[in-house]
Amino acid sequence: MSNTDRDDAPTAGSESAQAAPSASKGGPAAAATVHGASLQRRLRRSRTLNVVLGVATAFLAVVTIAQAFPEASQAGVGSGASATADASADQATEVPEIARRDADDPMAIGDVDAPVVLVEWADFRCPYCAVFTNETLPVILDEYVDAGLVRYEFRDVAFFGDESVDAAIAVRAAAEQGRFAEYLEVLFSAAPEQGHPDMPREKLIGFARDAGVPDLGRFEADLDREDLRDAVLASTDEAHRLGVTSVPFFVAGDRALSGAQPTDLFRQFLDEQLEAAGETPPGTSE
Repeated sequence: MSNTDRDDAPTAGSESAQAAPSASKGGPAAAATVHGASLQRRLRRSRTLNVVLGVATAFLAVVTIAQAFPEASQAGVGSGASATADASADQATEVPEIARRDADDPMAIGDVDAPVVLVEWADFRCPYCAVFTNETLPVILDEYVDAGLVRYEFRDVAFFGDESVDAAIAVRAAAEQGRFAEYLEVLFSAAPEQGHPDMPREKLIGFARDAGVPDLGRFEADLDREDLRDAVLASTDEAHRLGVTSVPFFVAGDRALSGAQPTDLFRQFLDEQLEAAGETPPGTSE
């Protein structure tokens, strides 16, 4: 079973059909319970860095790497929690820099001037995206983002139907009210251990309430905004142009990685990019 969700293979046994992600000790729901509160604190603290340290830089429009991603994005190894770094190493492939480093991006976490930017593409109905957010993202935020070494940038995609679009609109609406971090936590904490969850309107509003979105009336109205829908569709189209056909999918520097891989593999992934940037990875002696 692959530990990525693919929108291009909706057949029996594929992730986009019925397959469920493997997760360590209790799956995504249990992991969310353990990491939920700390994730919210870390995301909120890291988001503050965007305001304090933000300096807008040019958005690097990249449409030339469509042939660089497919091999990595479609590769699959083992089950998420048990796959080894050795088995996953050949999933990384070289790609050009695509980080935006936009200080006003409400769905980015960390210093715009961080040496390395980790870009994630995710669908909010993707169970493996929940595994990454619940289990690995808190570690990355704690060890890399809060230390000013890595910036995290989020790209939404809607690979699994209209409710994926609706969920992405809801996240964007929450982000406009300064609750991207909290909404991300609440939504993925509620992910089932298998399958793609339904995202009806009432559930999205409930997530907003739980995430502390201050103006729920505005949020509910924003769910019908055509500009937010257009933005989600444009983000999805861009992902397709780049060759991203499975989620979660990641780029850091000139390398790409597919799937909710073990946390140690992400450490290796980021450490290599930090070393390439002339920086000392966390936990490494000078």
